[in-house]
Amino acid sequence: MTKSAQTEPLVKDQERLESRLLEIPPESGVYLMRDGSDRIIYIGKSRKLRSRVRSYFRDSQRLSDRIATMVKQVTEIEFIVTDTEAEALALEANLIKQHQPYFNVLLKDDKKYPYVCITWSEDYPRIFITRKRQLSKEKDKFYGPYTDSHLLREILRLCKRIFPLRQRPQPLFKDRPCLNYDLGRCPGVCQQLISPEEYRKIVQSCAMVFQGRTQELINTLTAQMHTAAEALNFESAGRIRDQIAGLKSLSANQKVSLPDDTVSRDAIALAADEQHACIQLFQIRAGQLVGRLAFVAEVPSSRETSTLVSMLELGAILQRVLEEHYQTADSVEIPTEILVQHELPDGELLADILTGRKGRKVTILTPQRQTKAELIEMVERNAQYELQRMQKLGDRNQQAMQDLATTLDLPDLPHRIEGYDISHIQGANAVASQVVFIDGLPAKQHYRHYKIKNPTVTAGHSDDFASLAEVIQRRFRKYAIDPQLPKGGDPDWPDLIMIDGGKGQLSSVVTVLQEMNLLEDLRVVSLAKRQEEIFLPGESQPLETDAEQPGVQLLRRLRDEAHRFAVSFHRQQRSDKLRRSRLDEIPGLGHHRQKLLLGHFRSVDYIRQATPIQLAEVPGIGSHLAQEIYNYFHPA
Repeated sequence: MTKSAQTEPLVKDQERLESRLLEIPPESGVYLMRDGSDRIIYIGKSRKLRSRVRSYFRDSQRLSDRIATMVKQVTEIEFIVTDTEAEALALEANLIKQHQPYFNVLLKDDKKYPYVCITWSEDYPRIFITRKRQLSKEKDKFYGPYTDSHLLREILRLCKRIFPLRQRPQPLFKDRPCLNYDLGRCPGVCQQLISPEEYRKIVQSCAMVFQGRTQELINTLTAQMHTAAEALNFESAGRIRDQIAGLKSLSANQKVSLPDDTVSRDAIALAADEQHACIQLFQIRAGQLVGRLAFVAEVPSSRETSTLVSMLELGAILQRVLEEHYQTADSVEIPTEILVQHELPDGELLADILTGRKGRKVTILTPQRQTKAELIEMVERNAQYELQRMQKLGDRNQQAMQDLATTLDLPDLPHRIEGYDISHIQGANAVASQVVFIDGLPAKQHYRHYKIKNPTVTAGHSDDFASLAEVIQRRFRKYAIDPQLPKGGDPDWPDLIMIDGGKGQLSSVVTVLQEMNLLEDLRVVSLAKRQEEIFLPGESQPLETDAEQPGVQLLRRLRDEAHRFAVSFHRQQRSDKLRRSRLDEIPGLGHHRQKLLLGHFRSVDYIRQATPIQLAEVPGIGSHLAQEIYNYFHPA
């Protein structure tokens, strides 16, 4: 599709607008709106593209401030036709994640809420808790995010006691199972003593717990227990009985119970301020609360001129969360009833799509009275508490940044602060960390690791000053090479740099920045560990500060995070080096041939003692490579 060279908004050129609208077909699909800079500013979906897009430009249409502002900037409209509404829903979600349009409701990747991941892409699936929802494999499944990480870990621990699951991420022994196998807590996955098909059945039963289908699982196991007892297989019946007792203990502490135990339903509500919306989703199954999920969305900036407009904005946020939540859900996880706090802009379309996927009618309701309305009110109260907690955290960070700006005499609040630290053991495996705080909070997507390349930094000879100078030089090299690069307006440019150390570490960084002609553009400080003292360039004495004042505490959190990140990377490098075989250093000897050699000779010592003729006898090892291996162990 050819993009228009026009930069004038469509609302100011009615002839071009009408011509463009007539080109859009009345089919289901996704539409993309661009501004004068050719940026995608909004992505939407519809079962009838032409009618939906035309509705934005009708004078009689009630639009929110956000959408009205967006419409005034649209210079081009593109579309992608799909076969079904479900395809349009999935395509819209993927495009929003890819392009992050300014006027769309964007869900934040909030790391404080954990997920449960089941790696169905593997023959023997793993079950673990993670705070990063990244679908590296299409078959892998995530459940959550859960609000109570302690309860989630307890549930996973009980699941590993109830079901015979793999207990270790890595095998303890190479040729035999560990004690968990003898205790009946693991079916011997590491030695493949159970087939992948049988093990996946066990994992499927465990997954039902995270799908909110605990009662259905109990009913299934009860039937299996009776069958085993009738067949006089009392050992199997007793094992299933213990599993049922364990599953019942999972729901023994439920604090919410509803009289209607025949309908599975989800209830979703939110609480919002000018910047964020905290959303809570309660999963009700068989009259009990089996899951409480939480989401955070960025609220697009706009002035709300009426209650109706406010409801439209909040309904759009709820719709975005539900679309994201149910996009990867199995049909059995979709409830027959969804209670929402506000009317959804495309609630009918979403209900039809979910009905098709579940095979039963799915209803989306906005309750106004009695029990269902009370449930929504309870969900909203929980969302309000979460919003208040987030606001308190934001107020604390704002106060800390203001105090830091006053202490360091900064012209503005430090939006981006970078912290650097070095980690090594007497110079061995020396690494550095760069951590970034945005508005007082860790921004882990901007963290970086550095391996120290300075040839003078070796095992037995450490030099933190030279290591820090190297890291800073590598970090800001591009600005020194091209002085025309923007600095103040660059989101990658820090407002403040914090070095973990004292006057010596700070001096080494100042020296390299002077050589790069960047010292005048950067504000650098160091924080000494012992007395929590702040040093400035050129000053022999630290600033007069209190270790407990908010600004200093912010630097301490940054310093501690930089130290943690550096130490974890150093440990990883050290562990990799310990696991690395000497065979890795031989050119042309890959992992597969190493396995062949070790399988033939049983150890590196026997390989070292072998002659070139004996080495060449190993399948896959030719005479040339055999000579290379021999020469490596017997240098001239």
